[in-house]
Amino acid sequence: MHRIFTVAVVSACLGGCLHIEPVDEADWDNWRGPGCRGLATGGNPPIRWSEQENLLFKIELPGEGGSSPIVWGDRIYVTSGIKTAKTGTPPVVPDPDARRFSEPAPTHVHDYVVLAIDRHTGLVLWRKTLCSIVPHEGLHNTMTQVSASPVTDGEFLYLHFGSRGLYCLDMDGRPVWSKQLGIMRTRRAYGEASSPALHGDTLVVNWDHEGDSFVVALDKRTGEERWRRDHEEVTSWSTPLILTVAGRPQVIIAATGASRGYDLETGKVIWSCGGMTVNCIPTPVYADGLVYLMSGYRGRMLQAVRLEGASGDITDSPQVVWQHREATSYVPSGLLMGSELYFLRGNTAVLSCLDAKTGKVHYGGQRLRGLRTIYSSPIGVADRFYITDRGGITKVIGTGTKYQELASNKLEDTFDASAAIVGDRIYLRGRRYLYAIAQDLAQ
Repeated sequence: MHRIFTVAVVSACLGGCLHIEPVDEADWDNWRGPGCRGLATGGNPPIRWSEQENLLFKIELPGEGGSSPIVWGDRIYVTSGIKTAKTGTPPVVPDPDARRFSEPAPTHVHDYVVLAIDRHTGLVLWRKTLCSIVPHEGLHNTMTQVSASPVTDGEFLYLHFGSRGLYCLDMDGRPVWSKQLGIMRTRRAYGEASSPALHGDTLVVNWDHEGDSFVVALDKRTGEERWRRDHEEVTSWSTPLILTVAGRPQVIIAATGASRGYDLETGKVIWSCGGMTVNCIPTPVYADGLVYLMSGYRGRMLQAVRLEGASGDITDSPQVVWQHREATSYVPSGLLMGSELYFLRGNTAVLSCLDAKTGKVHYGGQRLRGLRTIYSSPIGVADRFYITDRGGITKVIGTGTKYQELASNKLEDTFDASAAIVGDRIYLRGRRYLYAIAQDLAQ
């Protein structure tokens, strides 16, 4: 028997080598999980579920959002944007993009909120409104006002609402600091989505838009800027990836003009590499000294870049170990499991599998029958991975060089967020509901 709750607060808010910092396997600290890899470090969640089977709970969320849930300890943290009945005037946007492909600009005040939810019961422990404002831009008709995902280190919770501010709370919802970074003008008013990245005591935000773009590093405890670097780029939605290379942390950001590696301490550009398309969205993935950069709008590009020794412009250098120019992803990020790299074609249900070391194609053009448009990124655990489309169907696919479908599951919601896997449970955030998938012990 699963539980379905409406959102009711049950406890008030209380006012040379690559190195990745360890995260407990019971935590999913950012939208791609431990090390930002899209991989669970343990567990054995179900491969089959429905609205009636293997559903621990299903809770109705306020408002809507495309941000992914994160999990720390016994709590799930989810952000949302709630359209209120109150009207108002949005902030003035300088030089608005006339080539809008979005819905009209809103006229209603939106509340930007975060909820802490008990991951065992689905009960809302506290809810905090960070700001209330009329958004300055419309959105692509598939976007929401809240698409950037939270990140945490178990001490603080970081919430990035883009033009509505960056917020730091303690784990019980008490405000620590907040910062306004400006107002974005996204390409064709598509919306904002890049999530912050955290490493040690430094928080990094990628602020690429149609105005003055930049990358900024902040002290995680105070919000004080440590450095800010101009980023001569158009709008992108890629979340930074932070790795330690030869003993020094690097911030890696995929972008249209050039993907770059920044020194985390100083902000100095270590290397740059051209070749991405416009509208860069996928977050880089990495393993065994190689970082994989990908984009797939109005062109196709996948690059495997060797980080050790990368310096200056490496576009046409041997640091680019291989490139692949077919069927690359537009919105979903890739997934690296073992020696295989998996990715989708555009936003479609067509899957490719490549050898991560060489770029050799194991299979490509593999249709995931029953799935259609996909925005969420694949998530892996053990010997399989999960892909969810916007219509609520999740395919479970076996790893390896041959395509093997293990199961297909359906839920009654729209899904843009990526799943979180913690132990033997999967947490799926839809437009309306948050689902907890777990083996029904009564079966």
